[in-house]
Amino acid sequence: MWRYIARRILVSIPVVFFVALITFSIMRLAPGDPVMMLIGDEDERPDAETIAELERQLGLDKPLPKQFWDWFAGIFTGNMGSSFRSGFEVSELIGPRIQPSVSLAVLGLGLGVIVGVPLGVLAAWNANRLIDRGVMLFAVLGWSVPGFFLAYILIFVFAVKLGMFPVVGYVPISEGLFDFLRSLTLPAFSVAIAIMALVARMTRSSMMEVLREDYIRTARSKGLRERIVMVRHALKPASIPVVTIVGIAFAGVITGVVVTETVYSINGLGRMLVDAVVFRDFPIIQSTMMLVAISYVVVNLIVDVLYVYIDPRIRY
Repeated sequence: MWRYIARRILVSIPVVFFVALITFSIMRLAPGDPVMMLIGDEDERPDAETIAELERQLGLDKPLPKQFWDWFAGIFTGNMGSSFRSGFEVSELIGPRIQPSVSLAVLGLGLGVIVGVPLGVLAAWNANRLIDRGVMLFAVLGWSVPGFFLAYILIFVFAVKLGMFPVVGYVPISEGLFDFLRSLTLPAFSVAIAIMALVARMTRSSMMEVLREDYIRTARSKGLRERIVMVRHALKPASIPVVTIVGIAFAGVITGVVVTETVYSINGLGRMLVDAVVFRDFPIIQSTMMLVAISYVVVNLIVDVLYVYIDPRIRY
């Protein structure tokens, strides 16, 4: 097992490198000049000396391979460069914004799994009945409704009309657990609905396939109660596709909270990334994308390791 984990980590290094190379290249090929964005005067173009001085200050006068290597090597030493727009260190800007984004992603994913898995099991248990059709209808609607539309509905009903939750904003956990959870309840549900729908559909499909196996028929023939058959004998082997989907969903939620953070005015990584793209702030864009790439690698590794504990027949 440990040899397998070590090999996966070694294999992940070139993956991260190529993601960094692609991100760096796309930023340089994309339209828009960060120097002109900083100057901000579209009516009068500055002279060549002013442009050259700004490029020197931003490090854009160096050859592209040199720029890439300085940035990529600096990631592993904690030096992600400085923001073109504000001049602050990227690590100082990203640090305070990690907690809101990660908290929102973890709560949203947790709600999605906690609700989605039982819904999928319930639908499989009552296949082709009214409960099954109701769960599948919820899954289709939850996956189809745009996240921003759902967020505005939740705000209107639970914040504006009922006053149960704040309309916008984020309260750090250091200011109190209750206020922290209260500020993230609506954003977390906005993120969780789509995950609930996906997990419920995948759980139902996987459970339906497992319930056709011979050992399930044997367990029933022994006189075991249906609840024990469903939970103890069917759910565990049916969990492998669900775990895979949850792993992919977690990595996707990290990047997918941009809309949710914008609607609820949460100062997370998503909003910072959008602002950085608008102003062509290369260091912030590149560093944020690297964090996302590393999260994908780590989550995929965790999912692969979990396979062994879910199904002992799997060996590496």
